[in-house]
Amino acid sequence: MGSFSIWHWLIVLLIVVLVFGTKKLKNMGGDVGGAVNEFKKAMKDGQVTEETDKNGTTIEGEVTEKTKQ
Repeated sequence: MGSFSIWHWLIVLLIVVLVFGTKKLKNMGGDVGGAVNEFKKAMKDGQVTEETDKNGTTIEGEVTEKTKQ
């Protein structure tokens, strides 16, 4: 038995295209790509920081706006 050859993968791909159709596969690919981009953007924008208040206690939270004081 062993690993699948290229012919096995081509047959699987052909069956998937026949079942779902190219238009639906294209839409799913676009949706997945958009979700990945939104996830990357959220990870970049929503970083958690730690700050210390006047009493010396640590405050954990999410930065929503940055202003100079």
